[in-house]
Amino acid sequence: MAKLLLKLQRYFRRKPVRFFSFIILYLTAGSLAFLHSSFAGESTETSKEPVAVETINGALVTQNLGLIGRVFKETPKPSRRYGPPWLKPASKDPSERGRVGSWSRALKGRSTRDQEESRAKYIGCYTDNTQQRALRGSSFFDYKKMTVFRCQDNCAERGYMYAGLEFGAECYCGHRIQAPNASESDCNMECKGEKNNICGGANRLTIFRLELSQESARRYGSAIFKGCFRKPDNVSFALPVSALIPNMTVDKCVDFCTEKEYSLAVLAGQTCHCGFPTLRFPLHEREDEQLCSQRCSGEEFESCGNDDYFVVYQTQVQDNRCMDRRFLPSHSKQLIALASFPGAGNTWARHLIELATGYYTGSYYFDGSLYNKGFKGERDHWRSGRTICIKTHESGRKEIESYDSGILMIRNPYKALMAEFNRKYGGHIGFASQAHWKGKEWPEFVKNYAPWWVSHTLDWLKYGRNVKVIHFEDLKHHLFSQMKKMVSYLGLEVSEDRLLCVEGQKDGNFKRSGLRKLEYDPYTPEMRRMIDGFIKKVDEALKMKNQTGVPEDYIPR
Repeated sequence: MAKLLLKLQRYFRRKPVRFFSFIILYLTAGSLAFLHSSFAGESTETSKEPVAVETINGALVTQNLGLIGRVFKETPKPSRRYGPPWLKPASKDPSERGRVGSWSRALKGRSTRDQEESRAKYIGCYTDNTQQRALRGSSFFDYKKMTVFRCQDNCAERGYMYAGLEFGAECYCGHRIQAPNASESDCNMECKGEKNNICGGANRLTIFRLELSQESARRYGSAIFKGCFRKPDNVSFALPVSALIPNMTVDKCVDFCTEKEYSLAVLAGQTCHCGFPTLRFPLHEREDEQLCSQRCSGEEFESCGNDDYFVVYQTQVQDNRCMDRRFLPSHSKQLIALASFPGAGNTWARHLIELATGYYTGSYYFDGSLYNKGFKGERDHWRSGRTICIKTHESGRKEIESYDSGILMIRNPYKALMAEFNRKYGGHIGFASQAHWKGKEWPEFVKNYAPWWVSHTLDWLKYGRNVKVIHFEDLKHHLFSQMKKMVSYLGLEVSEDRLLCVEGQKDGNFKRSGLRKLEYDPYTPEMRRMIDGFIKKVDEALKMKNQTGVPEDYIPR
């Protein structure tokens, strides 16, 4: 072996050109092999990526979504006589085919996580028709990763009351089921994204009723249902545009008012009125929906109101009366804090204040995601004096005394802690995973953050100058009156028309879906004893400052 190596060494010494040629050929061959494998892997991977096609205002927008391919559309699909090639035969197990109207069939084999995260009731198996859909809202397809929860969550996010799955991969949303029941055995196809779980069948829908939170908007297509309201005193002044529409439907009135560029579509029998919320028609006193129950002449499943009680929808037209925002025209010498514990609604309050005042809010911190969402005061130094108030979560005497005055936002600690935990592990509008809730993160989080909730509030009540206390719950349920107080406190003139505009734009870009709620109480008895004690301390401190105590729902009575 040594002699062979010696001969090779002598050979390459005599032939240096051949040696370098050999090295170059070797490297070239390796590079070509590497490039070939990269292109091959890339093309294979690309072929697996579904492409999403979404209908936005009637136009198709295509984008690659990687591992999750989604198709949202509003137009009906071409008729299909036969099922897709991957249609599996129905189970021949008589015991399985005999089960009717049970959770076990629709949620067969569901993981514990999905059962805990879902808040929906199984309704049954229904027929579907490609020409006349049973659920006529948005639809969404995923032929690789469809699950029951994905469909429910997407429909809930859009405010629909029902979610239905078909062909194992298609999701349909709607407010009403406009089709008859089918045999439970007809819904026999497994979901493409979770085996042993049923997602409808061939022209058959597995339908769930979504248990949305109260904050979730009811929709009719793109329009938001606002409620039933008494006829205003002077209709022509309150709602300046109107038309008599034969065979009236909600769609016709919404389309008419959208074309006229009004944010409200108001149905009164055969008449469609359009306008904006004003003091003549503020939408503050909702009536019983039964008073508006007269059916539309062109759509038997929807209510169109009557001459005395109107059905109101909010269109996609933006009310621009409160959308202009700018920095203060001159630098303010007064620093006003918008203080809160994390998770108490500070970002939401900033959104409302900017709409109500027309001025940007600032921040003690910098969050790029908030800046990109339109909070332009985020980049300004908090002492710049160009913003109407400054967001802060700081506590302690030195930090608090840096401000001349402040609005103190207080929220139920049980809700605030969960909101901040979701933000920390899921982002501004995301959710923490079940692993985080059930792991060591949640107990550790409560141990560290719950004492901060009480110390933050007590510090601001003790060291803050001219503090205005606003409870998150009051702002949520009485937005108009609470915003009126906040604008006055900031030293600005109140525009009530502008506040009515704020009510229509109140959610902003940071609102979590109303569906994904925990099915169990994450607080242990020990946690509750600790937090209840903190609530009593804050309640006592507020009353000592001649403030109303904490709202009653802080501690279940």
